Amino acid sequence: MRTTPRPTRGRAAALLATAAATALVLTGCSSGSSGATGGGNGKVEGTITLQTWALTPTYTDYLQGVIDGFEQEHPDAKVKLQDQPGDGYADKVLSQASSNSLPDVINLPPDIALPLAKRGFLQDVSKDDSKLSSTYVAGALDSYKYKGLDGTYGYPWYLNTDVDYWNSSMFAKCGLDANEPPKTTDDLFTQAKTMHENCPDDYLMSRKPGLGDFTLAGVKVVNGDGTKFTFADSSKAVDLIDRYRTAYQDGYMPSNVLNSDYLGNSTLFTQGKVAWTTGGATALADMEKSNPSLKGNVTVSPALDTPPLYVQGLSVSSKSKHLATAEAFAQYMTNAKNQEAFAHQVNIFPSTVSSQSDPYFSKDDGTVNGKARVLANEALKEAKVLNPVEANSAMTDFLDQQIALAMKGQVSPEKALQTAQDKMNSLLANG
Repeated sequence: MRTTPRPTRGRAAALLATAAATALVLTGCSSGSSGATGGGNGKVEGTITLQTWALTPTYTDYLQGVIDGFEQEHPDAKVKLQDQPGDGYADKVLSQASSNSLPDVINLPPDIALPLAKRGFLQDVSKDDSKLSSTYVAGALDSYKYKGLDGTYGYPWYLNTDVDYWNSSMFAKCGLDANEPPKTTDDLFTQAKTMHENCPDDYLMSRKPGLGDFTLAGVKVVNGDGTKFTFADSSKAVDLIDRYRTAYQDGYMPSNVLNSDYLGNSTLFTQGKVAWTTGGATALADMEKSNPSLKGNVTVSPALDTPPLYVQGLSVSSKSKHLATAEAFAQYMTNAKNQEAFAHQVNIFPSTVSSQSDPYFSKDDGTVNGKARVLANEALKEAKVLNPVEANSAMTDFLDQQIALAMKGQVSPEKALQTAQDKMNSLLANG
């Protein structure tokens, strides 16, 4: 199972621009569903290829079972499975597009799908599926709708989100109640101050902010057509960085939060050095395995403010020779039955609305792990992708550096944000 890596946007642009030009010459058509036969209303027949991302051999039996079920329903159709390794997946997909060898159905997270959609390599699946909005969780479906483009460029497949974990022993020692933890970012700062005042060597907060925190603060991070970052234009962004700077300099966080040897809040929480971390619904089991003393000393609550949404999906190549078959298979693989079967094997959640009432996800079994699963399932109803898909790793790394400088007091928040925005807009324009 993969989290979402960021493709190198400059490389993406170069590969896809070449591929798009080649495709237009070959087809004599504009971008879209050129090269497909039958369209969304055509016959479900012919051989298509499904490409997954680092799922075999662990989940080969599941994947083959779905394929067998589809082929039984559609005897004239065949599905070939190919899996790509985790490392370098984005580059592999971009190379496939540049050589016009993109598989018919491709496992893509929203950010890797974006450059493909912009250059006409992905089908707008909303053209042929009127039930999208009633079938899939809204936030998941929205993640495949892009600024400056009309349409929906992927079927949400499997999801995840975060919940908050709190060290109840540290809370009690420092005059706080882990059964009444922070519910908002404002609450977090307030309780971090209380913890520091009562326990100067203990910490509640242990990370600096990023683009997702700007989104939570109501900052307009990207303009309406996705061509420019705009966060530095917002006083809310300045206020947020200033707030974190004050908290850091007042000792509410470990001093190494801004250093290269920072281990991350999950590791620090597992080590019992900080009292808060975020994580998936099953994160506690791993933390207790690493540190058995946490067992019975952790409470769980919903993510602060708006929960984040992490999405994997299936996109359809607009160049598929059997477009109707590709769309039908993507629909089939992401239907409630098949998603629920997958999510019972793996620590993920289905993207289908009807699956949220499945007792496996919706009923608390009385354990902290069970409560975390129920909270995460509930959170998916309102979870949103907080980090804009336009931001690649080079951009966010530069932003992180500028935020660290501001929190250390070496530059003003205004200057840090403007410097970061100028650089990120330059990278965006060139990629």
